[in-house]
Amino acid sequence: MKNDGKDERKSCEIGPVKAKIRRKQSASIREEAAEFQEDRPLPPHPCNGDEELYTNKIGNYSKALPHNGLGEVDPKAYEAYMKALKTGDPVDFETIPLGGVVKLTNPQGAYAFDLAGPDSHHLGMIPPPDFSSAWEAGEMAELYWQALTRDVPFADFGTNPLSKAAASDLSSFSDFRGPKFGGMVTTENLFRGNTPGDLVGPYISQFLWKDIPHGATTMVQRYRTTVVGDDHMTTYKDWLDIQNGLSPTALNVFDPTPRYIRNGRDLGEWVHRDFTFQAFLAACLILLGFGPSALDPANPYLSSATQVGFVTFGGPHVLDFVVRSARSALEASWFQKWLVHRRLRPEEFGGRVHNHLTGAASYPINSELLQSQAVSKVFNTFGSYLLPIAYPEGCPTHTSYPAGHACIAGAGVTMLKAFSNESFVIPNPVEVSADGLSLLPYSGTPLTIGGELNKLAANIALGRDTAGVHWRSDGIEGLKLGESVAIGILKDYRDTYNEDFCGFSLTKFDGKAITI
Repeated sequence: MKNDGKDERKSCEIGPVKAKIRRKQSASIREEAAEFQEDRPLPPHPCNGDEELYTNKIGNYSKALPHNGLGEVDPKAYEAYMKALKTGDPVDFETIPLGGVVKLTNPQGAYAFDLAGPDSHHLGMIPPPDFSSAWEAGEMAELYWQALTRDVPFADFGTNPLSKAAASDLSSFSDFRGPKFGGMVTTENLFRGNTPGDLVGPYISQFLWKDIPHGATTMVQRYRTTVVGDDHMTTYKDWLDIQNGLSPTALNVFDPTPRYIRNGRDLGEWVHRDFTFQAFLAACLILLGFGPSALDPANPYLSSATQVGFVTFGGPHVLDFVVRSARSALEASWFQKWLVHRRLRPEEFGGRVHNHLTGAASYPINSELLQSQAVSKVFNTFGSYLLPIAYPEGCPTHTSYPAGHACIAGAGVTMLKAFSNESFVIPNPVEVSADGLSLLPYSGTPLTIGGELNKLAANIALGRDTAGVHWRSDGIEGLKLGESVAIGILKDYRDTYNEDFCGFSLTKFDGKAITI
């Protein structure tokens, strides 16, 4: 037989359909997913109106651009920044004036497309609080108190004078939206999230304490943290230099002893150094170590007499979905950050408070904040009204709303809930000693997978608040956005499985049970 370069051997492929039919089926599944996303109603993208209201842009993010002595952005620099965002032209981004050596973080990521799940521009959010609102005032007061209580162990909140003062002060705000008991902030719900299970048991999720099965080894979750009182940007010069994009003159000072996460400083440092999906990769490995009873009862292989899940409905499937959702969540976050809201960071707002109260400027800051115990306590402790930050460099050089960590948390936890049995009670629960050196048995209310995953999401989403670089609403609304991203990905993959499968079931952050 003449060899003309073609392989004329007989195909050995078996299966229910031939190759050509399979090719058409594959194309049809992809087309249907694309059509589903295309047919979704277009959401509105409202903002809080601060950018239009204040010509000096005091309510919007401008870090790394040049500023005047009040920390107000140079108008021409802001105009160039806005021009680049409006055109999306890579050339325009190269003409944005910077105030120092620090660069903006990937604003062009806001334009990226993805091939699974909803398009980043196709998901909506509520506007964040506006600059002068009582809502904003309550969030800023919480951040001042989180800075003041960074070194208080979460386990000591019930007895520590600072945490008691924080709960009392936050209870006086007319529009503080953290969790409350009987209309009051207490030391039991202080700085916590408000998802189902978040108020049960210790502040920190079991998934940030328990050992992580990691291939042929086990990872103990003791981490490097910083020393007591390692706070930054409390002098005006340091604050202004950082706003202008200069490098910090100080560095973090590290505790030589690794510790389990026990307080706000430890949590803030954990989310300072983590990689994007680290917490949810670890949680996935811990969950898989619990065995089949921790899996979603709808998993088709739990009832199989001859098979176990692997490529589908097994470890590789769960791990892949947790990881792949992270970047999609960031894309959704980046669109909202750069092309819709451009919300200022808390450290920028702290500069506004300082300049207002020292008489250097006059800003429409809500009086509830200006008259709060939080503001006076920060001044008495640090000698300025600036927000003490846990990181020498301050916040990242991208805008505040929503928090990228929160969007990843919302997506990662939603994926984990889709594959797990949320009512499964976590065996051998633990809590941390006040010094963070050991784990102790926990004997309180039973802790479930669903509750502790929600708590993990809140720990990661709000952990950046304890460092001073995000607002509560950045985290709470970011979780919802990430959740929507994950649900969209799960929907796109719903028809790709051969198994008899009734769908992914999970409880959303708002408590609603859904099946996909």
